[in-house]
Amino acid sequence: MSKMNLTRRGVIKTGAIAGAGLAMPTYLSAQTQSGYTNAPNGDTVTLGFNVPQSGPYADEGADELRAFELAVEHLNGEGDGGMLSTFSSKVLDGTGILGKKVAYVSGDTQTKSDAARASAKSMIEKDGAIMISGGSSSGVAVAVQGLCQEAGVVFMAGLTHSNDTTGKDKKANGFRHFFNAYMSAAALAPVLKQLYGSDRAAYHLTADYTWGWTQQESIQAATEALGWTTVNNVLTPLAATDFSAYITPVLNSGADVLVLNHYGGNMVNSLTNAVQFGLRDKQVNGKNFEIIVPLYSELMAKGAGANIKGIVGSQNWDWKVESQMGARYTGTNAFVQSFGNKYGFPPSQAAQTCYAQTLLYADAAARAGTFNPCAIGEALAGFEFDGLGNGPTLYRADDHQCFKDVLVVKGAENPEDEFHLVEIVEVTPTEQVTYAPDHPMFAGGALGACNPGA
Repeated sequence: MSKMNLTRRGVIKTGAIAGAGLAMPTYLSAQTQSGYTNAPNGDTVTLGFNVPQSGPYADEGADELRAFELAVEHLNGEGDGGMLSTFSSKVLDGTGILGKKVAYVSGDTQTKSDAARASAKSMIEKDGAIMISGGSSSGVAVAVQGLCQEAGVVFMAGLTHSNDTTGKDKKANGFRHFFNAYMSAAALAPVLKQLYGSDRAAYHLTADYTWGWTQQESIQAATEALGWTTVNNVLTPLAATDFSAYITPVLNSGADVLVLNHYGGNMVNSLTNAVQFGLRDKQVNGKNFEIIVPLYSELMAKGAGANIKGIVGSQNWDWKVESQMGARYTGTNAFVQSFGNKYGFPPSQAAQTCYAQTLLYADAAARAGTFNPCAIGEALAGFEFDGLGNGPTLYRADDHQCFKDVLVVKGAENPEDEFHLVEIVEVTPTEQVTYAPDHPMFAGGALGACNPGA
């Protein structure tokens, strides 16, 4: 069995965790369910935060957990309230959720689907978690979303960028605030054409799991629509740390662009190897060789160091966006101040996503007047909101995908410090990244019906 690292924080509930060797029921008893899984019958409600505390995405996981802790503080009336004051919905007042103080448990997904399901299952069955959130891998998100659908609890996805999460693997009990691979490609394509032209030959290295596959498919389709050709696409294992053997064939491939469909530590290592092999100093086909990282963050930029300079990609959010782009992104500065006061540095997009998802769950429960997951789902589906740092946002009812502006970024050439490694190049408006629910890249699977679990 995969090793789990479960810790309990927040408001502690007496007797919530079983003693060693005590058999636990699959779910809480029918009397305490009140028609749905883990209906709280005391003065607290328990949320489950499932993040990668080890593995290649551990840096993102650490920031996610920081944000979850901050969100719980704000929901319980501690600290300065953060984005509670800027959120367009005004039903949250710092008294918990529906009059119950918020408690939470956390687990280590290890960036592995089996470990993530095991820790989420334990939080639901043993700790009475009524909502699960987190993850920095789409493979993990898809696995845990399926578990939550079966268990009858709400899944508020953390970092998951695969088209499949709200495409073929979408579930009625699952919701995603983060953007997806199609949106990244739609935002990046016009910028890539402007920077590098319409006559390019691209070589892809792609993480071999659901996110990498759909990221590569999306960016290939978008760049080929510009006139680019695709020389090759090579899949790389998520556990890889040295990408030298994958970089060598690029040198003689005839490609003049390398697309790294990698995230977290994978991206840091593959970009480092590419620079070490001199790719950024080469000229091919009469053009300067370029490297593109379709999805990255300040955390990854910090790991990559000087190698990130000038590298173009996309982000879901950036801690500087309100200061640089104006009041449309209200909520950003409030969150940055709260997070910075608590931890001493600005938050990543991982932190903002998970903080927002926690507030959105709490708000939906408050508006619905119940913790029943199906009522919460109804409150979230089609919900339009603002003030959480991304500008006006829609949780589309068809697939539970959020639609909002997308940031195109690049590595700063002369950063003033370690927190300004990424520059915002362009803000792509929502309508440019919106697609029909039946778009071919999202085909297959059905949202289905909500499962309350009782």
